[in-house]
Amino acid sequence: MLLMSLFLMLITMIINIIMFLSIILSKKSFMDREKNSPFECGFDPKSSARIPFSLHFFLITVIFLIFDIEIALIFPIIMTFKLTNFLIWSKISLFFFLILISGLYHEWNQNMLNWSN
Repeated sequence: MLLMSLFLMLITMIINIIMFLSIILSKKSFMDREKNSPFECGFDPKSSARIPFSLHFFLITVIFLIFDIEIALIFPIIMTFKLTNFLIWSKISLFFFLILISGLYHEWNQNMLNWSN
């Protein structure tokens, strides 16, 4: 029992020493306003939160998100090819791709695929 208590005290002391050293070594000598801000994405967090945001940037982000989800949904369709009826599989796949192509066509008509705007 005494050995166990000594072992726990030793572990506690080592953990405290490591935590103390990490606090000392992580002190930054150069603190500026940008590094002290919660995020560094080009917006000034100390100004008004109601500044205009680029809608074009937001829609391009949504396009990339949709295509990432599309890839995650296509893989199960490919894997279930041998397990299901071909007619049902082709109808579901065609419906899925028609939705994706219609979304791409809509984005193209709205000129959201132009990077230079």
